[in-house]
Amino acid sequence: MYLLYSALLGLFLLATLPYWLLQMMRHGKYRAGLGQRLGRVPPKLVAPPERPTIWVHAVSVGEVVASSAVVAALQQTFPGHRVVVSTTTDTGQRLAANRFGADNVFCFPLDFAFAIRPYLAALRPELLVVAETEFWPNVLHLAKLGGARIAVINCRISDRSLPGYKRLRFWLPKVLDHVDLFIAQTEEDRRRLIEIGAPESRVSVAGNLKFDVAPPPPPPIVGSLRTSLSHSGAGPVLVCGSTLEDEEGSLLSAFRNILANHPRATMILAPRHPERFAEVGELVEKLGFRLWRRSLWSGESVAGGVLLVDSIGELAALYSLATVAFVGGSLVPRGGHNILEPALYGVPVVIGNHYENFRDIVNYFRDRNAVRVVGLAELPLVFMELIEKPEERETLGRNALAALESQRGATERTVSALVRLMRKGSA
Repeated sequence: MYLLYSALLGLFLLATLPYWLLQMMRHGKYRAGLGQRLGRVPPKLVAPPERPTIWVHAVSVGEVVASSAVVAALQQTFPGHRVVVSTTTDTGQRLAANRFGADNVFCFPLDFAFAIRPYLAALRPELLVVAETEFWPNVLHLAKLGGARIAVINCRISDRSLPGYKRLRFWLPKVLDHVDLFIAQTEEDRRRLIEIGAPESRVSVAGNLKFDVAPPPPPPIVGSLRTSLSHSGAGPVLVCGSTLEDEEGSLLSAFRNILANHPRATMILAPRHPERFAEVGELVEKLGFRLWRRSLWSGESVAGGVLLVDSIGELAALYSLATVAFVGGSLVPRGGHNILEPALYGVPVVIGNHYENFRDIVNYFRDRNAVRVVGLAELPLVFMELIEKPEERETLGRNALAALESQRGATERTVSALVRLMRKGSA
């Protein structure tokens, strides 16, 4: 079955090769680390024989942020081990290198035996920790054959992915049987994991690691912008983060309504994908707004216009400047993004009604009047309502922070379970 899976994966990559080549040529995506993805192990990763390794895989930025405290705790608990981190995306790679050190970070190999075996030989991992639901069959199979204990943490089975997993029910239980420990976010995720074939005795619930994320150290841009906004009398400030195609036009239209009543209002606009920075900048100018690019901004007033955040890793801290925050990926059917980043600052949060990827968090917040979920037609009215009614705005932000604080503790529970797994294996 693994040979058949590898053959089908190879045919899929061959059939989609023009797409990957186009992404490389147009946006430079996937080019960096290509050799690593194909199994070329960087010399920095080769572990000395006397030092065992813990391998943590975090797909992209969200998983890197969520698992950072777990990585730090593993480093502290097992000082004799080296903890290395792999990522799939370029943005995740840059953030992981910044947090964990470039010598401890690498690109996750493609799920082929020829690409995986060199890493297992070089790292000889005692423990493989996979963040969320990266069920790569060959990785799990070969890591287990190599003697590694395997844990999947912060595990979530989304509404969108569940039907696909069910279709693989004839084989998936054999793949999941390689995993020693599943740590689910919620009881519903636990139920779904068991439904798709995870052994019930190996599945526990620890909560969502994202609730434990601390506010990042503010980059210099935050202080500079705060000073500029204050001195120029700019405001209110609408921070729109992680936006996707077909969302910016609606957000800019809503911002135009805000400007009609508040001519010194400012929008801070952060598209989700770096390859769209230029495209979104052109849209802002085409619609007649004043535009400043964060990469070129030198401290001038941004009152009455749009600051385009064409940078990586600064959005989370920029939410602290918001009068109202909007989290993207939710006006279009893409499942939404993380609302906890603005909630950390007690900022009122608005999202669209497509939040399937964060259903539990959003529903928990909705039950506590800690987030506003709106349709496209309501968006301008809700923005204006929150701007014009400070008491309602402050209540929403205060409730968001309280909801977040009430759910902390997943990191401690996750690390405790991983420590038990390591010590059980050693015993």
